[in-house]
Amino acid sequence: MSRRVGVVGLGAISKYYLHAITELPDWELAAVCDVRDAALAPHRGRTPCFQDHRTMLSESELDAVVVTVPNDVHAAVCGDALRRGIPVCVEKPLAVSVDDGHDLVRLSQTAGAPLFTAFHRRYNNNVLHLLEQAQRRSDIIALRVRYLELIEEHIGGDTWYLDPQRCGGGCVADNGPNAFDLVRLFLGEVEVARANIARDAHGTDRQATIKLRSASGIPATVELDWAHPGETKDVEVLFTDGTRLSADMLAGHEEFKSSLWHEYFGILDDFAATITAPPATTTGGLAALELVDATYRAELPEPALTAEETK
Repeated sequence: MSRRVGVVGLGAISKYYLHAITELPDWELAAVCDVRDAALAPHRGRTPCFQDHRTMLSESELDAVVVTVPNDVHAAVCGDALRRGIPVCVEKPLAVSVDDGHDLVRLSQTAGAPLFTAFHRRYNNNVLHLLEQAQRRSDIIALRVRYLELIEEHIGGDTWYLDPQRCGGGCVADNGPNAFDLVRLFLGEVEVARANIARDAHGTDRQATIKLRSASGIPATVELDWAHPGETKDVEVLFTDGTRLSADMLAGHEEFKSSLWHEYFGILDDFAATITAPPATTTGGLAALELVDATYRAELPEPALTAEETK
């Protein structure tokens, strides 16, 4: 029997969730919610539409909720769903503050409702192939993850990404969780050693280089850039014998953002598994959020980017 799911937030990322919900037999789209009437217009007459998520939660019989609203309201929407005992899949980051993240994890545990943070790159087929190779060898000595893009080309009408208050920062707050999750996928728990961050005139962090270290001492570097022409997203692993293996997350997906289609299938499959057999603890989203917070606290000063450098 398929699960009835409501989607809260119909911005740039929602189409990948909606497509996966439509295609996967385990899911049925039961409701959509957005504060903007124009965002709801394509769904009217086909799916129950709401402009207030609390009304949607009260009036719809839902088995799960997908939350893909702006980052600064993740905590409020997730909290309202969890208090009703409804499992939640929230787009990264879990929240914009560590305190809110801890509150949500506690609420999930108290309510007995799974809280699942979506890190879509861990389902990338090229990344999974590299992970297989790395696990067969078990002798990684260094890791690098790069997330480089011109952010304005990726956000559509979601201009809140460029507001540090709504985003929770900039490239570190929004792309950092995906990059940190990939590091943890390969190395396990890590901590921030140092961070260099460059911001634009509005205070949005546009570039960052973060040095991390695993519990066993393996170094990792995360490079983030929201002022990069084009798009580069990859993982490189160095082994003891000098071998370097890498995964280009975009290889084989030639159209713009086309790699996301299969990654969001992976998210919903994993979310379904989490609902069926909830883990003892829900730590992925909180761990990434804590690394974002540690990055900002470890920040070393960098000169602000000029207007020309952010183009």
